[in-house]
Amino acid sequence: MPVDPLHSATRPPRSAPSPLQGASEAGAVEVRRSARRRRTVSAYREGDRTIVLIPARMSDAEEQRWIGVMLDKLAAQESKRMLGDAELAGRARRLSEQYLDGRARPDSVRWVTNQNTRWGSCTPAEGSIRLSHRLQGMPEYVVDYVLLHELAHLLVPGHGPEFWRLLESYPRTERARGYLEGVVAADRLPHLPTARSQ
Repeated sequence: MPVDPLHSATRPPRSAPSPLQGASEAGAVEVRRSARRRRTVSAYREGDRTIVLIPARMSDAEEQRWIGVMLDKLAAQESKRMLGDAELAGRARRLSEQYLDGRARPDSVRWVTNQNTRWGSCTPAEGSIRLSHRLQGMPEYVVDYVLLHELAHLLVPGHGPEFWRLLESYPRTERARGYLEGVVAADRLPHLPTARSQ
C-alpha cells in the first residue's frame, strides 16, 4: 500500500520519479556547467528550451535531481496566479468529473492557513475539503493531485486499496507525490545549494 505524503509532513521520503519526465512538457533541457559557479543552481526558459546552470563539480545524480527541482520551480513560477476558493471549487468539480465519474461532490473547497503538517484534509460528513496555503504557487499538477486525493476521501475515508485504486487514473500521481516528498525532505536538509531562477 502506498505511503500517504499528504497527511503527514514527517514521513520519510520515497524515491522520486525521474526528473526528466518534465522535459517533454517544458521542451528540451540544456545543462550548462560552470567552474565559477560554486553553490547556486539556476534555470530559465529560452524559447522552447530550459537552461539549467549548475556548478561544474556536481555529480550526474545531483544534476538529474536539480533538473527536476528547477523544472518544477519554473512551472510553479509560471502558474503563480493564485486560485481563489471559487476557482478551486470549480477545479475540484472538473477533476471529479474527469477522474471519479463526478461521484465526489464537495459542499465546500477552500484554502486554509492553519494546516502546516498536512497538504490537505477532508471531512466527509460535512463534504468539506481544505487545502494548505503552502500549495499556492506549486505546479498545477501538484495542486490537482492533492485536490483529487481529498475528493477520493469523500468516497473512501481511509487509505486502503480501494482508495488508491481511485487515484490510479490520474497520470501524474507518482510525480506529484515525489514533488511533495521532495519539498518535505528539502525542509529537513541543512545544506542545500541556493536555488534561484533568472
